[in-house]
Amino acid sequence: MIEVSLAPDFTLLGALFVRGDIADRLSTARSLTPSQFNLIYNAFSFAIAAMFASALFFFNARAQVGQKYRIALLVSALVVSIAGYHYFRIFNSWEAAYSLQNGAYTLTGAPFNDAYRYVDWLLTVPLLLVEAVAVLALPVKEARPLLIKLAVASIVMIATGYPGEISSNLTTRIIWGTVSTIPFAYILYVLWVELSKSLVRQPAPVQTLVRNMRLLLLLSWGVYPIAYLLPMLGIVGTSATVGVQLGYTIADVLAKPIFGLLVFAIALTKTKFDGENSGLPVEVDHVTELDVISTPAQS
Repeated sequence: MIEVSLAPDFTLLGALFVRGDIADRLSTARSLTPSQFNLIYNAFSFAIAAMFASALFFFNARAQVGQKYRIALLVSALVVSIAGYHYFRIFNSWEAAYSLQNGAYTLTGAPFNDAYRYVDWLLTVPLLLVEAVAVLALPVKEARPLLIKLAVASIVMIATGYPGEISSNLTTRIIWGTVSTIPFAYILYVLWVELSKSLVRQPAPVQTLVRNMRLLLLLSWGVYPIAYLLPMLGIVGTSATVGVQLGYTIADVLAKPIFGLLVFAIALTKTKFDGENSGLPVEVDHVTELDVISTPAQS
């Protein structure tokens, strides 16, 4: 079965220099050793636990931050909940695709549905970018354009990468992969250039955390093209299957639960900063008082 990948990267161009049948290079391994099968099996299990545990944490952690930052924690909880569900489906599909015969795990005939990843990315990638902006609690006139740009670009990035991913034609993959790289580059531009203009008014600790958050996003997203590149480098068969699945799983854990923890750290820091500057003690009971909203009577 053809592996499904986010593919918002330049690595597709490297396929031009690879000889051989592209379909064979992207196919699911017909046989795995018990250690290889169990490595991916346990990685999927770990991802499920990480996603659902962090979902519980983020849902409960909202009470520890100011009212205007709680939407970011809610989005974080939604992201990992969606990812946890899809990893549960991936886990079941992986288990159904292989059976132990004569000391090796061989294909049962039931297809391994890695497309769950693609559906997951279509939902969670825009939400990841939303939580990155929402936690800063920027004025509406600044936040709304950023959110629209990032959400639309992420959807276009994934949608344009999909035709290339499901195609066994090398030229088609290169064309759509290159097209999907354009919105990916635009997302990086918005995060590093346009968002930086809004950071100058943030407390110094928050600026540092946001910089780390952007780097983590770049690092985790960078794992996807590396995993995708493995078959193109001649790493095929079992090695490619194990490398791709393990790489995507590591990237998802970094990009969702770990990213959400950084969002929580930013929200907590900003809540404390708001309390110190308002003269109120930094307690959960006071967080709603930190959000001074102008009413018609006040204006």
